[in-house]
Amino acid sequence: MRGWGAYFRNGYSGRKFNAVEGYVHERLVILAGRRRRLRGGNWTTRFAYGWITRLGVYRLTGTVRRATAHASR
Repeated sequence: MRGWGAYFRNGYSGRKFNAVEGYVHERLVILAGRRRRLRGGNWTTRFAYGWITRLGVYRLTGTVRRATAHASR
C-alpha cells in the first residue's frame, strides 16, 4: 500500500484513499474475527484504527498532496 499510495498521492485522491483504507480495515477485521471466533457486526468498536496502526499497516489518510498550478513565463 505504501508504494501505491506514493504513486497516486498527487492530485485529488483523498476519497479513493479513504475507500481503500475502509476496505483494508474491514478485511483485516474479518480475518481477526475468524481467528478469534468472534461474531457480530460491531467490528468498528472492537477493532479501531489504532489496532491496525499497531499491526504496522500503512495509513493512506493524510498523505495526499494537492496539485499546484504553475504558470510558465
